[in-house]
Amino acid sequence: TMNVEHEISLLVEEIRRLGTKNADGQVSVKFGVLFADDKCANLFEALVGTLKAAKRRKIVTYQGELLLQGVHDNVDIMLLQD
Repeated sequence: TMNVEHEISLLVEEIRRLGTKNADGQVSVKFGVLFADDKCANLFEALVGTLKAAKRRKIVTYQGELLLQGVHDNVDIMLLQD
């Protein structure tokens, strides 16, 4: 079974690694950056699924429901918890 909590904690680490802080000190990363990253590609079997789970738990936020590579590359994924 996939450990969703573990996947989400890995996701948070990767967002911190690849993202940038805004004026409010919140970290965000473009979906395309996350998706194209080699380490992320190896870590997450279902990046979009992990993002959705993290969004449901209010750990990240982003516009829209389903993120698709190419179409949503410029969507910001914002870390809500530090």
